[in-house]
Amino acid sequence: MESANAPGPYHSIVNQTSEAKPTTRPGASGDGAASTAADIRLEGVCQVLFAHDLALAIDLEEAERLIASAGPAPERQTLKHTRHAPASFEYRPAPLRVSEPAGSMRIGRFELAPDVDVVLFDFGAVSVRYNIPFAGSLDDLRDLSARLSQETSLVADSRRRTEDLLAAIGPAVSQPGPSEFVEDYAIFEIRRAMDVQGRPVTPEELLARETARLAGILRAESAALSTQETADALACRVSYAQSDAALIDWNAALVFDEDPEDVRSVLEFANVELLEMRHLDERLDSALDEAYAVLSKGSVGLLGGRGTDLRRIARLQVDSAVLFEGVNNALKLLGDQYLARVYRLAAGRLHLPEWDASILRKLQTLDSIYAKMSDRQATRRMEILEWIIILLIAFEVVMGFIRW
Repeated sequence: MESANAPGPYHSIVNQTSEAKPTTRPGASGDGAASTAADIRLEGVCQVLFAHDLALAIDLEEAERLIASAGPAPERQTLKHTRHAPASFEYRPAPLRVSEPAGSMRIGRFELAPDVDVVLFDFGAVSVRYNIPFAGSLDDLRDLSARLSQETSLVADSRRRTEDLLAAIGPAVSQPGPSEFVEDYAIFEIRRAMDVQGRPVTPEELLARETARLAGILRAESAALSTQETADALACRVSYAQSDAALIDWNAALVFDEDPEDVRSVLEFANVELLEMRHLDERLDSALDEAYAVLSKGSVGLLGGRGTDLRRIARLQVDSAVLFEGVNNALKLLGDQYLARVYRLAAGRLHLPEWDASILRKLQTLDSIYAKMSDRQATRRMEILEWIIILLIAFEVVMGFIRW
């Protein structure tokens, strides 16, 4: 992060851009002349996302009231549905979006927009979104991508904002406990692409001419990638019309669209979901270790004295299951086929189905351990009750002899 006037450690990006010689590539511009990367000018916004986990759950209505009492009123974030789709399919419930001043920050020659968006989800997650407007060549965008992969100041700033937010909405938070995990993702939204004659360049043309540079942007690599790596980076592509396209990778996405808000929201949610899956997986690992340790202790005491342990394991099991269901049911896309395709591609890139399978398996294991602990405690209590009955019968027999 740099001050607005300081050149900063990334000022070399400007010199590299201005002094680099364009490389001729196959293809033709509108008049048939050979094209170069510098022939294409891009305009758009880079959205840099950082997802954090704050708590088990957030009461969004109470959080909205607390935030509004201290400053500008937040708003509920909904899917814009720019394409034909039923409007009934949305977030359940809609997350809360708060705009904050960004301060004076730069990444190389790129200055951040004055506002930072902070989005709160009811299952305890927060996504901090920084906006970086850009206008330049593909090489400029590739350099920005590489710089962002090494940037640490934005991560620190996003963590500070989430901590301040947690302090402000404390009464609306259930089981606060910020996680050390953070998930970052970059979305390069290309609103306009033009050649030197000012003619619009379609995503198809750009993909045909600049596959190597586009792959470099997605993988945040300045060096040339192999043919295999390039093909893998560009493998997940989805389009609705000839004028738009989304290239989705595990680290970043390229979205060619004049109004990409709905696609951005879906990609943001997928990044938040990955964070929650990682956080939940760690919680389940800790719960399994604790449950196994309790199960290995052996005797449960005279009257099942380990009932506290059993209740604690049950609470961990319920909390994990509620969080898992909350994350998986937060976004309803069944009626919007295009956004559903975007989500499936993003989920595949981020390996969300594998995370889901792993978490379900651990939930089942935790349930099995809980059942064994409960059975052991019930068996022990039955044994104690049987001994009490035997002692009472023996006592009655003895007392009968004494009275006789």
